[in-house]
This record gives sequence, structure tokens and C-alpha cells, in this order.
Amino acid sequence: MRNKKETGSTLLLLFTSLLWGFAFVPQVKVMAHMGSFTFGGARFAMGALSLLPVIFFLERRSGGRKQTRQTLLYGVAGGSVLFAASSLQQFGIQFTNSAGKSGFITGLYIILVPIFGIFLKHTPPWLTWLGALSACAGLYFLCAPNGFGSVGLGDVLLLVGAGCWAVHIHLVDHLANRVQPIRFSAMQFSVCAALSTAAAFLFEDPQLSGIRAGILPLLYGGFVSVGIAFTLQIVGQRHVEPARAAIIFSLESLFAALCGALFLREAMGWKGWLGGGLMLLGIVLAQVAPRVCGATGQKTLPAAEELA
Repeated sequence: MRNKKETGSTLLLLFTSLLWGFAFVPQVKVMAHMGSFTFGGARFAMGALSLLPVIFFLERRSGGRKQTRQTLLYGVAGGSVLFAASSLQQFGIQFTNSAGKSGFITGLYIILVPIFGIFLKHTPPWLTWLGALSACAGLYFLCAPNGFGSVGLGDVLLLVGAGCWAVHIHLVDHLANRVQPIRFSAMQFSVCAALSTAAAFLFEDPQLSGIRAGILPLLYGGFVSVGIAFTLQIVGQRHVEPARAAIIFSLESLFAALCGALFLREAMGWKGWLGGGLMLLGIVLAQVAPRVCGATGQKTLPAAEELA
């Protein structure tokens, strides 16, 4: 019975990774209709609304006045970091105009998590460093097939955004036992939506016509990759240990490249695919390192930040 539950949960997490990987395709398409901040505001607002029924069924009871206050306060902090990460990612996608490359570079956050952990007095095992070297080599082949002169602004923005995702994971790890997780996610999505909307009115020219024209990518980005995928993540993780779940989630970058090639007809070339393979190898090595080397104290499981 337990094996059946584990198998079903594994399939759910695999499907979640596919949903997140495919999300890079509508994120590329939507740029023809609206700005990055406008997309972020609408997307995360939809994501926050989609969590309301999940809260009703799974977190109907309040955790008390103190925990509610902490959830709201920490949700503001998480939402601010999420805003920075998602905005950098979206602008990076806009400049690279490549779902595959964007997915692979964003996937580096799983490498950066244990590296950033050094500042929290976590010592990454040797296998993590090997994974980091593999990922860096892959990043070179993917972003600079003709030398460093071909590295674009979008690549840099995506890499900085990956760093923000890593910071967000450490933040969620620090707060996990102090807040109600789904309410926290809804709060941070709401904060991210508010900041994105404010930035849209300051730096862009949001138009209702553009939102209508890009409604399909918006619906996918808001309700599917945020609401549905997050719910599947919660259900699936109940019977899959964190290390295995993280390896499954790392396949998001591979799905992004495959979907980009299939739906956007992106040609990455052999160096691009070699780079993507090396980066994926680095991601997997970083995730299995705690189990192989016996290291502890590092967060291996992505949380709500994977939705962006």
C-alpha cells in the first residue's frame, strides 16, 4: 500500500515539474502583449486567489493570533524577495526570448542553495562542489557557445534571479515552522502581486487590451503553474522524501528546454544541449550529495518559489 502511495506521489511531482517547465513557454509568448511587471501582477494575483479554496480545505483553522501575525509579517518579507526573483526572471526571459535557456539558468538556484548555506554555517559536501563545477561548465556552453562575448543581458538577469530564488528558499526554510504554509504562500503571492502592479503603473503602460490578448498565458501562469501545481506539490510531498522530491523538481529545467524546442521550435545546437545536460547533472549531484556524503542541515526541497 505504501509503495502505491509513493508511486502515485512520484507521478504527481513529476507532473508538477512538467507544469512548471512548460510555464516558460507562455512566459515567452506573453511578452508580445504586456510588460513584465504587468504580467507578474496579474499572474500572482490569480495565484493568490487560487489558493483561497486550498486554505479553506487544508488550513481552515487559524494557528492563533501570534502565528497569524507572524504569517502576515513573514509573508511580506517572502513576497518582497519573490517579487525581485520573479521580475528578474521575467525580464531575463524577455531579453533571451528562449524558454529552454531560461529554464536551465533558472535551475541553477538548486546549486546556489547549498553554496549560500555557507554563510549560514552549513558546509556543503564535496559532491555539491562537483555539481557546482558541472553546472558552471554547462552554463558556459549554454550561454556562451561562441565565447563570453555572446553572453547577453538576459542571461545575467536570469542568473541573478536564480540567486534570489536561492535566498527565498533559505528564507522559507527559516520560517517553515513558524507560519501556516499555505496562508504564508497566499500572503507572499499577494505582496508580490501588489509590488508588481505598482511597478507596472510606474514603469509600464498597462492596458486592458493587452491583458485580454494575453489571457491564455496569464491563466496558465496564474492558475496552473501557481495554483494547481502548488496544490499538487503539497499532496505529492506527503509520501515522497525531500531528497527524491528535489531531484524530480530539478527536471523542470529539462522540461522547459524540451517544451521550448517542441512548441517554440527553439534550436539550441549541440553545445546548448551539452550545456543543458551538464547543468542538469550538476543539479542532480547537488541534490543527492547530502545522502551520499552524509551531510545534514541543508534545505533540499524547493517550496513556493518554484512556482514562478
